[in-house]
Amino acid sequence: MDLKFSLCLVVLLGTCLAQKIRYDGFSVLRVVPKTEKELFALKKILDNNRQFEIDVWRFAGVVGKHADIQVSPKYFLQLNQTLAENGLSPKVTVRDVQKLIAEQELKNHEVKETAGVFEYGKYHTLDEVNNWIDNITKYYPNITTVFEITKSYEGRTIRGIRISTGEGNSKPSFFIEGGIHSREWISPATVLYMAGQMLDRYSADQRIKQLVDSFNWFILPVFNVDGYEYTWTKNRNWRKTRSKHGLCTGVDPNRNWDYEWCKEGASKDPCSDMYCGPKAFSEVEVKGVADFIMKNSKMMKGFIDFHSFSQLWMSPWGYTTKLPPDFKDQDKGSELAVEALEKVFGTKYQHGSIANTIYVASGSSADWTYGAAKIKYSYGVELRDTGKYGFLLPPDQIIPSGKETLEALIALGNFVVNN
Repeated sequence: MDLKFSLCLVVLLGTCLAQKIRYDGFSVLRVVPKTEKELFALKKILDNNRQFEIDVWRFAGVVGKHADIQVSPKYFLQLNQTLAENGLSPKVTVRDVQKLIAEQELKNHEVKETAGVFEYGKYHTLDEVNNWIDNITKYYPNITTVFEITKSYEGRTIRGIRISTGEGNSKPSFFIEGGIHSREWISPATVLYMAGQMLDRYSADQRIKQLVDSFNWFILPVFNVDGYEYTWTKNRNWRKTRSKHGLCTGVDPNRNWDYEWCKEGASKDPCSDMYCGPKAFSEVEVKGVADFIMKNSKMMKGFIDFHSFSQLWMSPWGYTTKLPPDFKDQDKGSELAVEALEKVFGTKYQHGSIANTIYVASGSSADWTYGAAKIKYSYGVELRDTGKYGFLLPPDQIIPSGKETLEALIALGNFVVNN
């Protein structure tokens, strides 16, 4: 290779890498509030997140549950001291976030691919996901079609696939979405794997055929398309949408739904990662998906919003710890799902209502689909893992996650059909 060209390439790559936000020396601390007093103190510290430049990976909403907090090296000692002064004993779970990011990128790059074959065991860019949508619907033209939701804030088309067999118009529907929080890459990857299996194994696997035939499936791999693209090009840890709000960017799309909007578990601070937006449905992406679901809600019997991480299968309510009238049936569906999931690799999930299992969160997708769209079996699912990697799960866990979650979906689908 020509020396001048080599030097230019190195400079170009260095420039591209320099444009990405880096997390060298950033660590993740885990704390477990043991009393209501400690929980209150923790909430106060986390609400004042700009003081310490912290990023909450997982929030502890109830006593005995842990919180995972990313902190910069600049504020590491100060945050440790503040936590300790409030009776909280922090434990380092991730020593260098940038190292985890680099390892995930390297392992993803090293995944062997076969020409012309989509590799489900790899994380894919938004363009690659859209190519998959185009190709899979061409390969299975008799049972798949492309559906489009709307244009995102930055002008990208939000797209998914509809899987429908037989007398489609008379069947109940089931809506699955991934990637509402853009940094949770295992979510779109798992959704893609399950959709691929539903199609590739339809003719050969009776259980898959029964699952597919039972519903019209609306599968949206990447909800937050702008944010997802941003995690690939600029900031791997980005969570929100990319709309502009004063000095800060983005709204938490899972706090922007018009059901008990912007109450407990959401923030009115535009710089917060849980910013609920200037009004309910302010985000074109959220409004678009809500309109699409409402248009099809008469026959919609199931909804799952896939997230990561924590290994939880949850149903409404999120905005309150009070249980809805359908909770017994909803939680039975969760129980069957996690039992089927555990049988594959032994992965253990907890289940229950959102507010009682993880934390109170108002304006969420599952609360809206249940409370407003009247979809009885509405769920929010937190996929792998429990914090060793957090949002930076290695690609070798994609297919295991997909396999076990597909078994959960089969069990839940059978339950919903019969109830």
